[in-house]
Amino acid sequence: MKKTFFCIDAHTCGNPVRLVAGGGPTLIGENMSEKRQHFLKEYDWIRQGLMFEPRGHDMMSGSILFPPHSSENDVAVLFIETSGCLPMCGHGTIGTITIAVEEGLIIPKTPGVIRMEAPAGLVMIEYKQEGKKVKSVKLTNVASFLAAENITVECPDLGTLTVDVSYGGNFYAIVDVQENFKGLQHYTADQLISWSRVMRKRINEQYTFVHPDNETINGCSHILWTGDVLDPSSTARNAVFYGDKAIDRSPCGTGTSARMAQWYAKGKLKMGDNFIHESIIGSKFIGRIEEETTVGGKPAIRPSIEGWARIYGYNTINIDDEDDPYAFGFQVL
Repeated sequence: MKKTFFCIDAHTCGNPVRLVAGGGPTLIGENMSEKRQHFLKEYDWIRQGLMFEPRGHDMMSGSILFPPHSSENDVAVLFIETSGCLPMCGHGTIGTITIAVEEGLIIPKTPGVIRMEAPAGLVMIEYKQEGKKVKSVKLTNVASFLAAENITVECPDLGTLTVDVSYGGNFYAIVDVQENFKGLQHYTADQLISWSRVMRKRINEQYTFVHPDNETINGCSHILWTGDVLDPSSTARNAVFYGDKAIDRSPCGTGTSARMAQWYAKGKLKMGDNFIHESIIGSKFIGRIEEETTVGGKPAIRPSIEGWARIYGYNTINIDDEDDPYAFGFQVL
């Protein structure tokens, strides 16, 4: 088998986004949630080939465009990365929309506004454009909520940690500063990564997390470590672990949504407040609560996230398993 993909590479506030603009599969389903299941069953080799080494790397993240299922909407998107095929990806949305608008892959029905179908649900998007360049993208995410409070997990070296699990398009275990964790600024990225792998496994062994409206969205997939801000004007800082070896270089869109939902549930964030979230490298997203709602009887919010992305390259990538033993990628753990 030989398959060719035309990809456009960009980064959102430092984290990669590889948009598959040509060569994506034809998927079966009445919505992106169903098509995500079809992709996972039959086409996950595409994700592995394009995201893993040698064609990708540990931090690689991407997306594939599809026609919308409703005539009211502009585009449907499937998110792929080293961690899997995600229900939703915030930094991926910002990068994907930037690429698609600048390259003419999407012609919005209303200039400056895009209705995007994701596996997790409908995402509303506004973007600011100057000439051919998209300067910023603001997405209003799916409803986000605090799923569990004060659960405990054993962390290598640190001992017992107390975490909250919150949903912002994916489920996040949020590690706030506490007796056994002094803040992300006191540890190396290598330490956070190695601890996260063990903690995520233990959390999923001990606890169950399933979205009340979509059982295919389940399991704690990300660990969000918190710490001191670099810029005093920022609200908070985080380092999000995903995949098996990655720390998000952006502030993480679904992670920011999950943390905003956590703060909202605890009375620390309200409508009208700006939530300026820093990444491990200091890049920023601006978050706001756009709507108060409920999910499965729990208080929830619809958060917005605003950030920027830049295109940096064009890639024609072949996956040919006839003579390449690494056609479908590999990881070194």
